[in-house]
Amino acid sequence: MRGSSATTCLCSNSRVDPQTPSPQPQLRASDAERDRVASVLNNALAEGRITAEEHGERLDRIYAAKTQAELVPVIEDLPAQADQPATVAPAAGQPSRIICVFGGATRKGSWHVPRATTVVTVFGGADIDLREAVLPGKEFSIRTVCVFGGVDIKVPPEMRVTDSGVAVFGGRDVPGDSAESSGPDAPLLRLSGACVFGGISVSRKRPKQPKLKGSARELES
Repeated sequence: MRGSSATTCLCSNSRVDPQTPSPQPQLRASDAERDRVASVLNNALAEGRITAEEHGERLDRIYAAKTQAELVPVIEDLPAQADQPATVAPAAGQPSRIICVFGGATRKGSWHVPRATTVVTVFGGADIDLREAVLPGKEFSIRTVCVFGGVDIKVPPEMRVTDSGVAVFGGRDVPGDSAESSGPDAPLLRLSGACVFGGISVSRKRPKQPKLKGSARELES
C-alpha cells in the first residue's frame, strides 16, 4: 500500500539502520518497512532537514522500492532518532509533531496544546480545534508544512492570529483581528511554515454550546 488509513498518522521514529544493512540485501521489502522508512523522511521534513521537493522525490523512491537494499540509500544521510511510542502524548509546553501522509489527524475538545507544534500534511489533512483547548500560556506557535495537503484551524473569537508563512501554488487564509482579539490580554497564536500545492485555513468560531437533554417540561419538573 502507498499510504496509511484516514485515521492513522505516520508518527513513529523507528527506521532501517543504513549502517547495518540486511544480510540478505535482495530480500523483498514489506509495506511495514516502507512505512517505517517513510516516517524517518516525514520527521526530516518536519525538522527542516530536507525540502518539500526532496521529500516528494524520496517518498516516490520508497514506495517504488522492491527490496530492503533499495530502501537504505533513501535515508542514509538522515540522522538516526530514538524510538518514541506514538501513543505517548507530549506534555503541554513541550514540542509536538503531527505528521499525516495519505491520512488525517484531528485535535479537538479539551486537549492540552504544546507551546510549539509542527504539522506536516502530505496528500493528507489535519483539523485542529482550539476553541476548548487548554493553552500552554498567553502565546504559542504552530508551524505548518503542507504538500498537496491542508490544515484547518478553528480558534475562539478572542484569540489573535499572526502568520509569517509562505505559499507556493497554495494558499494561507488567516482572518484579521476582531474586536475581541485586539485586546492586550488576548492569547496569541503564531503561524509559520510553507504550503506547496496545499493550504491552511483559519476561522474564528465560538465554542459549541452544550446540548440540553430532555424537553422544556422535563427540565421544569
